[in-house]
Formats: sequence, structure tokens, C-alpha cells
Amino acid sequence: MNRRNFLKLLQASVLLFSPLKITLAAAQKQGTGFVYDDLFLEHWLEKGHPESPDRLLSIMKTMEQSGLLQYLSRIQPKQDILQELALIHTAEHIQALELNHKQSNEVALAVVGAILAATDEVCSGRLKNAFCATRPPGHHARNTGRVEGFCFYNGVAIAARYAQQNYGFKKILIVDWDYHHGNGTEAFFYSDPSVLYFSTHDYYAYPGTGNPANIGEGAGKGLNINVHLDCHSTDKDIISAFKEKLLPAAQRFKPDLILISAGFDSRQDDLLGCFDISDAGYRQITMMVMQLADQYCDGRVVSVLEGGYNLDGLASAVKVHVETLQG
Repeated sequence: MNRRNFLKLLQASVLLFSPLKITLAAAQKQGTGFVYDDLFLEHWLEKGHPESPDRLLSIMKTMEQSGLLQYLSRIQPKQDILQELALIHTAEHIQALELNHKQSNEVALAVVGAILAATDEVCSGRLKNAFCATRPPGHHARNTGRVEGFCFYNGVAIAARYAQQNYGFKKILIVDWDYHHGNGTEAFFYSDPSVLYFSTHDYYAYPGTGNPANIGEGAGKGLNINVHLDCHSTDKDIISAFKEKLLPAAQRFKPDLILISAGFDSRQDDLLGCFDISDAGYRQITMMVMQLADQYCDGRVVSVLEGGYNLDGLASAVKVHVETLQG
């Protein structure tokens, strides 16, 4: 059979099996989204602080030099998101941040808009997955009216509620591989049976939460999974945690959408972490998450930058992570 006849046969097969929603057009449309905005550079905690605009500048320089950006679909942040913010955060928390951190609060609001825009693109099926190159991070944010662990608003938690409310997804899996435990995310969903929260972290680091004995409560019991990793933990250690803890839990849970709190301070040589995870390790755990997404939720993954403070290491790990999402 020559090539032309083979292509005709393939197209006919696609039309024949269209109820499976596997079409050439869909395959061409779906890809990886990428969110970045220069506004995210306009936030400073203090001079010399590790959570600085240089983090994103380093990522963007590496992404541009690698040529990867040309293969990604750029996403513009969503505007006017105060209503969505209230899905997770109280009016008192929002007002306190507006009053005490006016300029940085505007940036933090734009970050939430970016994450929700990526969630829209993925949940609608226009894109298969997306990465949000955003700052400040969010997984420590609760409703205290204060900036906690560099975090203003918990964008991943908001995205989970937003996807449930606007797209009817019943079950959301949140995977958090930041070196630090996402205490804010855990708190919001600790008794919620509709969200499975899985976190690998150093239990003895900031904020001192993430005890493996804390497994959720009430209807959410068993759906909060904390995995402590010791200092100098390697690719083998984090991959084992994913295989032994995440995979069986996710297979029982069967998520409709996966959100990643992608903290790269768990990478080797980070300024605020002591793990020895390599870029190859991030590639492997990204692939494991993608395989779960392909199995249970049509590939839907939205990944959001959290920590990562060694500039070269952060940029390298993000590039590998996005390359893997892009496939």
C-alpha cells in the first residue's frame, strides 16, 4: 500500500470511529498552553529576597533560547476574577492584602487570573495541558490576611473550585512536589471528598506541617496524602513515593482534572531546599502524572509554578517539565 492510500485509509478510520472522540483535527488542536505576563515581574518582597522577578526572567530566557516557546500556545490572563477569588478566600483576607500590599496585591490577582485562564483552556478541551509561569506562588496561602511563605492567594485551590463550579468536574487531584508542604491547600480540602491532595515535602522544613499521619478527616479521610522525604532525597526516592502512594490512590479516586503545584525548590542545589532531585527526576514524575491524566481525564493537566530559587536550576527544571508536558 502506497503512502497516499494509507493516509486515505487512516482518515476513513478516524471518521468511522468518531464516537471515540479521537480525530485528526482534535489531535492537531490540542497542545500545551503557556502563561506568562511581564506584570508578574512587578512584585518585590524586599531587595535580595530569593522570591524575586529574576526567577521568571531566568525561566523565560531559557525557554526562548531553547526554542520551546514556538511550540506552545500562549494564554492571556483572565481579568476581573474577584468573584472567583471568593470561591476560596474570605473578604477579610482579600481586603487586608489590598490594604497592606497594594502593588504586589495587583500582581497576585493577575496570577490568579492567569491560572484560571489556563484552567479554562484545558477544561474546555482547547488545549490538552498548560503551564503557568507565574509569581508570587500560592500553596501556603490561607485566610489569615497575611502573606505566608511568599504567598498571597492560593491559585491552585481556587482553580480546583473553579473547575468544579464552571465545568462540572466532580473530582480534582492536586499533586504538590514543592520542597515545602502546601499547608494552605491541605487546609482548604482536608475534609473534602471531592479533592485528593498529594504532597511530597520535607516535614521538618517551613511551615512545619505535612505530617504523614494527617490523612484527612470526615468525608475526606484518606484523601490527604503527605509523604515526608529526608534531606538529600534523590530521584529514586520521589519516584518511589509517586509509585507507591500517588498511583494507587489516584487509581481509586479517578480524577476528572489534575492540578500540579510545581515547586522546583525540591531540585538539587536549591537555596531553600536540601533535596537532590534532578531534571531527569522531574521528567519522570511529570510523565507519571500525564499517564494518570491520559487514563482518567483526557489528559487534562494544569501545572502552576510554586517555589524554586536557584535561578539556573529552576529554569532548567521548568524547561524539562514543559517539554514533557508538550510531548
